[in-house]
Amino acid sequence: MGSGRAAGGQVGFKQKDVEPKIHMPILPEAAQERRSVLNSLISGAFAGAVAKTAVAPLDRTKIIFQVSSNRFSAKEAYRLIYRTYLHEGFFSLWRGNSATMVRVIPYAAIQFCAHEEYKQILGSYYGFQGKALTPLPRFIAGSLAGTTAAMLTYPLDLVRARMAVTPKEMYSNIVHVFIRISREEGMKTLYRGFAPTILGVIPYAGLSFFTYETLKKFHAERSGRTQPYPVERLVFGACAGLIGQSASYPLDVVRRRMQTAGVMGHTYGSILRTMRDIIREEGLVRGLYKGLSMNWVKGPIAVGISFTTFDLTQILLRKWEQGVKVER
Repeated sequence: MGSGRAAGGQVGFKQKDVEPKIHMPILPEAAQERRSVLNSLISGAFAGAVAKTAVAPLDRTKIIFQVSSNRFSAKEAYRLIYRTYLHEGFFSLWRGNSATMVRVIPYAAIQFCAHEEYKQILGSYYGFQGKALTPLPRFIAGSLAGTTAAMLTYPLDLVRARMAVTPKEMYSNIVHVFIRISREEGMKTLYRGFAPTILGVIPYAGLSFFTYETLKKFHAERSGRTQPYPVERLVFGACAGLIGQSASYPLDVVRRRMQTAGVMGHTYGSILRTMRDIIREEGLVRGLYKGLSMNWVKGPIAVGISFTTFDLTQILLRKWEQGVKVER
């Protein structure tokens, strides 16, 4: 009887021991995936907010020139910034930045998080799991990430453009912009300029992520260090921003013209018609590339800060998680 109870106890022990072996590995993996996605979302949101706030006055000035027929020059841009400061105050240089934050925080969070997910998916598909992607998948991952973010946050981009080019009296806040546009111009207006946005974001996001990831890979191979220094990340991000924004800039001008047509007294139809009108009135270079020189200052700074902030925030969050685990 004693041996029977021992045997019964042993069987019971084995049954209890088998259960954790089946279920335990599944839960940590799912939890780790959730934490990874959450870290990417938080890091992306913070990166976008810091980068856009840093260059908001330059961004607002660029938009004003993009949507007007006035000739752009560095001298005229400086005069516009100075006049705005004198007549409306220092913080007016950040007018529309609240709308930018409402848009850029979800946009950057989705874009960076989607990029990490697309890299994993493409890595599994092409057999590069755990390794750096080859050039084509690298470009595709960036393009898909940018497209996903743009599709989900587009109306906020239009609202931000409207607030940047109009006086305070016209729109008091973000909600007011939505209400006035939907009431006076129709809900479809919230997606005016959507086509050039998507066409522009494919080369912009694709080349930006591709350049940054390529430079990091090249640096690791040449230096033997897996992680670049923060200054090196800033330089890589600046190069990425310079290449990405230069490639997609004409579509950015077209997008801004279509977004602000209702308040600037213009009527723009399709992408090609908008391009034709701009070229006819202002010329190819002075029209479609208006403000590009400012973008060569603003863009690399913003993208450099964005990529660097994202990477460093990811590293800090991982270290914090490891510290919490050690304490437990």
